Amino acid sequence: MEAVKDILEYSDPYFKVFQVPRWRAKLYKFIAIDLWGNVPGNIQRGISAYYASIYNKSFTKSIIKPYVRFYYKDSNYLSKFQPPEGKSKFESFQDFFIRRFKEIPKNASDWVWPCEGLLCDISRISEQKVSSVKGDKRNIWTIFGRTKEQIPQDYVFTNIFLHNKNYHRIHSPVEGTISRIQHIPGDLVILRPWIYKQNPSLPAFRNERYNIDIIDKDGRTWFLSIVGGPAVGTIKLPKGIRLGQKVDKLAEISIFYLGSTCCIAAPIGPKYHRLNSFVEVGSVY
Repeated sequence: MEAVKDILEYSDPYFKVFQVPRWRAKLYKFIAIDLWGNVPGNIQRGISAYYASIYNKSFTKSIIKPYVRFYYKDSNYLSKFQPPEGKSKFESFQDFFIRRFKEIPKNASDWVWPCEGLLCDISRISEQKVSSVKGDKRNIWTIFGRTKEQIPQDYVFTNIFLHNKNYHRIHSPVEGTISRIQHIPGDLVILRPWIYKQNPSLPAFRNERYNIDIIDKDGRTWFLSIVGGPAVGTIKLPKGIRLGQKVDKLAEISIFYLGSTCCIAAPIGPKYHRLNSFVEVGSVY
């Protein structure tokens, strides 16, 4: 198994990590954790659902093209996708947000990235620090709803932050069998990793999430935690995603309606990507 120091080789030269001054990051964290984070969960979800509903309005479709031009250098980026639910055109910004690939990317590798976004955290499970959540000390395996004994300490933890611009469907990183599906209710605190500085995965310890375990063809378990954030109307699992179901590599396993992070505990480390690099669906894990 490759050491983490040997696998942090690749970064996307066109992708810039958003930097904020330390004082501003502290202010954002105070707002996210100490203010918003202490709002009762039912109120958080109500506000988030209302906010998300705005993006279902037809007038928001006018945002899509300028939004894509602003965030993507590839002028043909949108041509790779189609509207959801059999629609012939994008009728709202939410349609763009939950866009579908016209053709799922192909890759001969046995292990691929399940989503598109910023690789904001990476380490061995054994190296992850304890986090304090509302005064409760939590270890990295609690993100996945597991105990220390259930996730090998030499597994590699990664966290991919999905910005609003990113494709928001999560796919299976391997061919295998779903061995567990777990829903953990929780908060919907802000996910943006740059406001947490030394602990970019902090929201994953406390936010609402679905945990999905997949056993690959070699009998190894891949642990995925699909984490919601503010403005998430829902995290939806497609039909057919159930316990004991066999899934192909890159089969769709979940979809977000605004705001998300995907955490992985895997038996191998990323081959080409390093901290703060950009990963794409279907690229070599």
